[in-house]
Amino acid sequence: MTTAHKAATKNQVYTKTTTPAPLATVTDLSKEQTQAITEALNPLIADAFTLYVKLKNFHWHLSGSHFRDYHMLFDEQADQVFASIDLMAERVRRVGGTTIRSIGHISQLQTIPDDNDEFVPPADMMRRLIEDHKTIAREQRDAIGVCDQNHDPVSSNVLQEILDATEKRKWFLFEILQGENNTQ
Repeated sequence: MTTAHKAATKNQVYTKTTTPAPLATVTDLSKEQTQAITEALNPLIADAFTLYVKLKNFHWHLSGSHFRDYHMLFDEQADQVFASIDLMAERVRRVGGTTIRSIGHISQLQTIPDDNDEFVPPADMMRRLIEDHKTIAREQRDAIGVCDQNHDPVSSNVLQEILDATEKRKWFLFEILQGENNTQ
């Protein structure tokens, strides 16, 4: 593969809406419904991958008096987020769409920012994760609406369960931050 081909592949835009014949899952949904659901879920999958990496980053680069508790919490939350990825991606495939193919595809669809800071104090980790969870929860609610409008109650139900877990993680982070703010 030439350098020019690698660069072109890296910068490829993932907006293709047709599904290759071997991947065209049989569905009673229209092409437009499948496209709407796919376009609603794929950014959530990209954000889940981004959040997973951020949680693992914070898990690995944590320091401070609450190291053990936060270290375990971030790992637990990362596992929950990672589990949601397969649920959403398989829903996209079941309704006849295609889903994430690469890190480049993720970077084009993600809405929450990466976190490349060399060191983040634990309270700032919590604040950043709360903001990410707020963003993702809002997007999950919107995607639930898209699924409902496009006659896909199963995807809607899956997203409702994922939204509930998102809100629980956000709540835990918020309460931990309240404790941090009260001890300073």
